[in-house]
Amino acid sequence: MQRRTFLQVGSAALGVSSNALANGVMPMSTLGKSGLKVSKFCLGGFHMAKNGEENAIKIIHRAIDLGVNFLDSAHKYHDGKSDEIYGKALDAGLRKKVLLMSKAQNRTKVEAMQQLEETLRRMRTDYLDLWQCHEVSRHDEVDKIFGPGGSLEAFVLAKKQGKVRHIGFTGHHDYTVHQRLLDGYDGWETVQHPVNLIDPHYLSFITNFLPNAAKRGLGCIGMKSNAIGGITQHKVATIPECLRFSWSHDIHTLVSGVETVQQLEENVALCKSFQKMTAVEISALLDRTRQGPIGSKVETYKKPPAGAGIERSHADGDAG
Repeated sequence: MQRRTFLQVGSAALGVSSNALANGVMPMSTLGKSGLKVSKFCLGGFHMAKNGEENAIKIIHRAIDLGVNFLDSAHKYHDGKSDEIYGKALDAGLRKKVLLMSKAQNRTKVEAMQQLEETLRRMRTDYLDLWQCHEVSRHDEVDKIFGPGGSLEAFVLAKKQGKVRHIGFTGHHDYTVHQRLLDGYDGWETVQHPVNLIDPHYLSFITNFLPNAAKRGLGCIGMKSNAIGGITQHKVATIPECLRFSWSHDIHTLVSGVETVQQLEENVALCKSFQKMTAVEISALLDRTRQGPIGSKVETYKKPPAGAGIERSHADGDAG
């Protein structure tokens, strides 16, 4: 069963057209201690750019029309093309209506600052609303980030200079790495990690990390609600189930990747019609998804089991 079939099932269950829902009011939230007022749906920057610049710009403009004000990107997405597309899509008027997020994956102060300057140039803006330390996966990376001349110094400096308003970090490989980043610096304002309906069954960010981030007041950004397509590919659950489960957790917004305007409208419709799952519903869904498949074969971005002979199977921004 393909994505479109899944969505048709979801729309029928809602009993109302996707267009009618998409034109409703966008739910908003405060992104933790950053104080940013963000849409509960955040437009993903990687998938949006997979089908060319013209299509991506249409998606961005339609997203803004539908009330989406939080836009995701990263320096490495399509070798900077995602950042460039935002720069072309957002004239001065539109830039004032949105919150731009991008990320830097280099771990030294000098290299991270270089990436920031490139991102600002590509996006045709003089500041980012949120800049995140991208895809931290291993403990040796944490050592570099926090060490002398590490990229944390760039994030602190960039905020002091006004080139970024807020700072955070992202990752999807190992929740213990996230915990070290959280414990090592109190100035982080946001965090981004997987929140999906098979995450609780293997190296769970939801169980082991999300409550800690919430207690510290960080803005919690969910991602990989469909495990980069792995959940629907393995027929574990439908897209409406994936999105509803993610939004039912203690996150302020969910980064959602779409490749067409139609997919955007359908996902925004689900956001605008969202009703939080009860504890009973979540328990029943997890009982079902626990039957498998689960683990790093589906969540390919997570740390494989010990002895698997694989160090890493996915980098954020890969085509997979």
